[in-house]
Amino acid sequence: MVIGYMKAAPTSYVIQFEGGTVVREGAGLSFFYWKPSATLVSVPLSSVDVPFAFNEITRDFQAVTLQGQLTYRVADARKLAALLDYSLASSGRHRSEDPEKLPERLVQVAQVRARTVVQGMVLREVLVGAQTIEAQVLAALSTAEPIRALGVEVMAFSLLSAKPTPEMARALEAEAREGLQRQADEAVYARRNAAVEQERRIKESELATELAVQERQRQLREAKMAGDIAVEEQRSALMERWAQNEKQAADARAYALEKTLAPVRGVDWKTLMATSVNGGDPALNIALAFREMAENAHRIGELNVSPDLLNSLMSGAGSKPPRDTARNTPHGPPRER
Repeated sequence: MVIGYMKAAPTSYVIQFEGGTVVREGAGLSFFYWKPSATLVSVPLSSVDVPFAFNEITRDFQAVTLQGQLTYRVADARKLAALLDYSLASSGRHRSEDPEKLPERLVQVAQVRARTVVQGMVLREVLVGAQTIEAQVLAALSTAEPIRALGVEVMAFSLLSAKPTPEMARALEAEAREGLQRQADEAVYARRNAAVEQERRIKESELATELAVQERQRQLREAKMAGDIAVEEQRSALMERWAQNEKQAADARAYALEKTLAPVRGVDWKTLMATSVNGGDPALNIALAFREMAENAHRIGELNVSPDLLNSLMSGAGSKPPRDTARNTPHGPPRER
């Protein structure tokens, strides 16, 4: 048949050429056309996700692999159809491989922009700065002249992973692991220091309490000592007063005795004994006789004392009551009540 029927999807932009002139164009058109003279061009308008993997070098000369996907759509179908062959064959497929080359071109442009961004960053920044890289690369692709000339709009540049070489990854892991271990040790040390500090505060509190108790005990001892000193001072004053009183009493007794003995101070003791109240006592007389004999013992040749005499003397001494000596006993110091 020489008459064909074209029914395009809503996401396809169709252009019909007749003799080099555009007859009709639009998205999702349906029409009949004359096959011998008509040329149909179909440009897909739907968004396309293109995966990519870039091997780049960072500013510190470290290799890194960027993996992700690029999302684009055709914004100007006529401009793209003018640069690439999107014409359809009689089978309904594109005549050339240009539609399959478009993603490659976009990926190449994206790689150039990504290389510019990555070369300005060190490896650590690349590994943790995915959002920064995405934003800078997307901004660069939005203003890239090769993409604008194709009539294509880049919708998103998504970076799924950024991986260093295995050796560098192990080195970074070891460094990060050591850093985490160091932080854990610091946390342990901080906890120990906190425990030691708390223990020190407890010890200081205990020492302060003990010092306060000792100070209170010292005050109690000082108060007790002051009371004892006051008691001893009172006792000393009492003893001094008692000694003064005893001295005055002794002086009074000595004065009385002196006045009593003054009249008989020059009289012989024998005379005093003979005139005393006990002068008629036979035992006393015998005692005086024995005293005189003792004084004149060198003149006595022999002395005989009968047992009867001694017996009478002994019995007479035992029959007499003892003298009252209580008046001569000195008074002791007054007792404390």
